[in-house]
Amino acid sequence: MTQRRGPAKPTSRSASARPAPRKASAPRRYRKSVRLAVGRTTVRIRVFLVVVMLVLAVGAGRAVQLQGIDSQAYAAQAADKTKSTRTLPATRGSITDRNGVVLATTEPAMIVSIDPDMVRTNGADKRYAMSERKQEEAAAAPEAVADLLVKHLGGRKQDYLDAIATENSRYKVIARKVPAATFTALKADLQLGMDGDGSRPWYGVFGDSDPIRVYPNRTVASNIVGFVNGEGVGASGLEYALDDDLEGTAGSMIYDSSTYGTIPLGTSISEPAVDGASYELTIDSDLQWMVEQFLAEGMDQAGAKTGMAVVMNAKTGEVLALANGPSFDSSNPGSADAEDLGNRAVTQAYEPGSVEKVLTMAALADQGLVTPTTKVVVPARIASGDGYVRDSFEHGTINLTAAGIIAQSSNIGTIQLSRQMDKVTLAGYLKKFGLGTRSGIGLPGETSGSVPADDMADYTRDQISFGQGLSVNAVQMTAAVAAVVNGGVYHQPTIIASATAADGTEIALDEPTERRVISEEASSMVLEMMESVVTLNENRSIPGYRTAGKSGTAQRFDSDCMCYNGFTSSYVGVAPVEDPQLVVYVVLDQPTNGNLGSRLALPVVNNILKMALPRYNVAPSTTDPYDTPLTFD
Repeated sequence: MTQRRGPAKPTSRSASARPAPRKASAPRRYRKSVRLAVGRTTVRIRVFLVVVMLVLAVGAGRAVQLQGIDSQAYAAQAADKTKSTRTLPATRGSITDRNGVVLATTEPAMIVSIDPDMVRTNGADKRYAMSERKQEEAAAAPEAVADLLVKHLGGRKQDYLDAIATENSRYKVIARKVPAATFTALKADLQLGMDGDGSRPWYGVFGDSDPIRVYPNRTVASNIVGFVNGEGVGASGLEYALDDDLEGTAGSMIYDSSTYGTIPLGTSISEPAVDGASYELTIDSDLQWMVEQFLAEGMDQAGAKTGMAVVMNAKTGEVLALANGPSFDSSNPGSADAEDLGNRAVTQAYEPGSVEKVLTMAALADQGLVTPTTKVVVPARIASGDGYVRDSFEHGTINLTAAGIIAQSSNIGTIQLSRQMDKVTLAGYLKKFGLGTRSGIGLPGETSGSVPADDMADYTRDQISFGQGLSVNAVQMTAAVAAVVNGGVYHQPTIIASATAADGTEIALDEPTERRVISEEASSMVLEMMESVVTLNENRSIPGYRTAGKSGTAQRFDSDCMCYNGFTSSYVGVAPVEDPQLVVYVVLDQPTNGNLGSRLALPVVNNILKMALPRYNVAPSTTDPYDTPLTFD
């Protein structure tokens, strides 16, 4: 019999498989916004990663460039930024006289500067905070440093404080040309510092080489030596003419440095300076000083505006003294008038007047046209050009020998004799005597003067025969007269005797030129004529020595008005006559107490000769003067 079954009892498995009750689902819009937010974050992350990768790639590339491709170039640039260069100045050469007396030399000195920032902090390293001790030093430093600068350098304390207070500055010049000894004393006091025992020195004051050019003899030969300007560059005289050689060649030092000074064990390359050459002159400084004194006295007595004096060795052309008046102090050129800073003996051209007659007679004697006893009937005047020429003294017709023409300084007689010579020949002699061209003595600004051309007018030939119508400088004229009296040989005037390099080796100089201009016989005849100038008046003689000479009184050409205005008075003296050793030539320009060279310039020449002849051990004369007739019946 079929038994009826009830519903099957569910098993545990079937019970668990029964679906759980559903929860309420999120709204569709919210689900969409979440998906968008997640997407955007992913994009951002990806972009960020890409950017980071690009930065890293650029950095890596730059590193490869710096350390691989361009490593040497960038290393060199970095090294250059640490390198400092310092100029090592050369010492300027000295100038001495013929006896080794120093006329110009260089002494050590310093340019004093400060680092304002370093003074205010007293050298504290700004990379670290200042200790209380350093703060105390920094607070006291400006006042203390300023006090020491006043003590050693002079000046106003406030000026130094103002310099120390300068902002954004690491360099401030305090003083130039400070003697080395003064700077050494300043540094010693700075080193003692705050406590006076050197434990806490003051920092920020520095010194660099700034040599001083000194002239121990000050005004002596100043127109020859010249001076240097504030930058140490030659500005006049031989300081200017020889500047390149005197200056030398600066050296240099290259070293590694940082903000806090030289880097230890860094690069240090030094190229030493080559000091300048030194020069010895033919000048005798003692003689020079005395000549300058005699010239000044002569100018004062003559009331002359300016003056020049030249002393020359008749046999060599060496200039033993060359004076100008007014002069100046080479140590203080700023106190002099600008017109007195040059050397008129070479720069000033003037008409020589009757001293020129010496050259005219030399040319005539060499041509065989005149002797000391040649007779000339001299009229009261002589026609020349559109007018007449007269002598400086009134006379009627007089009978003079050639020696008498020189002794009496007759313009008329000189014209009469010179007309025997053609103009080309006369001009040629003057040029061989060095007129019309620079002598080449080596002094700056030398004028060549002028000699008329060969086709000069007849009246011009008349004028130049007695010293008008041509121009010379004093050195030219002295050398020309020396050639006349020394046997007839022209020696180029010299003022530089020798030159020496810094290492002691001798520097070759150009040999001075020489040439025969007239014969020894002609030279002797002119010397005889010149001695008659002295024997004419015994007041013109020098005790113990036979001397010869010639005076000059020329109308002075004034370029301002292009006319003749005033006079130039001069005299040239030679001694001893039997063997000429010295030629002395003095020129006084625009005298106001007369105008005759025999009265104004002759005494100056004789004063110089009286002193110079014994100085150079020239023995007194033992022969009698020429007794040449000056007139005839």
